[in-house]
Amino acid sequence: MTNTTLAFPTPTSLGSLDHYIQAVNRFPLLTPEQETALGRELKQSGDLGAARQLVLSHLRLVVAVSRNYLGYGLPQADLIQEGNIGLMKAVRRFDPERGVRLVSFALHWIRAEMHEYILRNWRLVKIATTKAQRKLFFNLRSLKASTAALSVAEAKAIAKDLGVKPEEVVEMEMRLGGRDVALDPTPGDEENFVSPIAYLTDSEDEPAQILERAETARNRSTGLRSALAKLDDRSRRIIEARWLREDDAATLQDLADEYGVSAERIRQIESKAMKTMRTQMASAM
Repeated sequence: MTNTTLAFPTPTSLGSLDHYIQAVNRFPLLTPEQETALGRELKQSGDLGAARQLVLSHLRLVVAVSRNYLGYGLPQADLIQEGNIGLMKAVRRFDPERGVRLVSFALHWIRAEMHEYILRNWRLVKIATTKAQRKLFFNLRSLKASTAALSVAEAKAIAKDLGVKPEEVVEMEMRLGGRDVALDPTPGDEENFVSPIAYLTDSEDEPAQILERAETARNRSTGLRSALAKLDDRSRRIIEARWLREDDAATLQDLADEYGVSAERIRQIESKAMKTMRTQMASAM
């Protein structure tokens, strides 16, 4: 290792977030010369020791960035963890020959990882899926003049500033102001609170109901075939032509012409056959 090696004091315990923040704030900052030397070592030889020093010296930056996202109700420790992933990605891609300090380069990666974490976890339902929606999501809070609902003029001004439609601004404001609702009632609220599970449940699709309907359909199909088999040929032909075709059912007159009798006679045969079938199917069930 070259003379760029620095001492990074690590406390014996990091049992809380406060202890962690105190520890990273004690890590020494790098001078531009030290940062460049470490960056070259990492880039040229893949020195993990150099990478470690670059990461540790910028952990305080992640903590500082995480404070900007505390308004989303997510744990700061989780935000810091995601930001640290972004920092490590930045260190891996850092090129000291470009003349840009790592702090400036790393900000993009740290924020990107925190943004992804917030969008994944802030709501069960995704609220920002396009690049424009993400920009709107992370800027709407700061652009609002107050906590009150946006006026038409304010929505138009924000939309113009962010390059989106006023309707998208209004919709995003409604999403930000909404909250997740528990599917089941919380303990103690069963009697006073109607949860979504009460009206979203479809009893018709319960396994027992599905099996019962399938069994009933099978029984009816079997009973129908059995009842048809007990009819004489003409009666069976009339029932099938009148009731069992999926389309183009025969009329009474069509069958009367086929058998050379009156339509009234066909109706009488049909009525008698239907009565016989009902009796047969009822006894079979």
